[in-house]
Amino acid sequence: MKTAVEWLEEIYHSCNTYEKFISNSDWDKAKEMEKEKHLNWNKFLESEKTLGISDVKTIERVQWYYNEYYNETFKSE
Repeated sequence: MKTAVEWLEEIYHSCNTYEKFISNSDWDKAKEMEKEKHLNWNKFLESEKTLGISDVKTIERVQWYYNEYYNETFKSE
């Protein structure tokens, strides 16, 4: 599975040398990929809490920090 950045880099390098640009739809696709990764990570953490595999308070702290980072990084755009 590629990260959004790896996917976007591949798109960029496949462009003609004289036409090195990334379209708005490519940016949107990369953002959607990043959002999907974010949602999957939170789904994983929720299942960890539900199954009781790890300490709930620790998972909640990890989830809070991750979501704060995600929101500061991607929601401000």
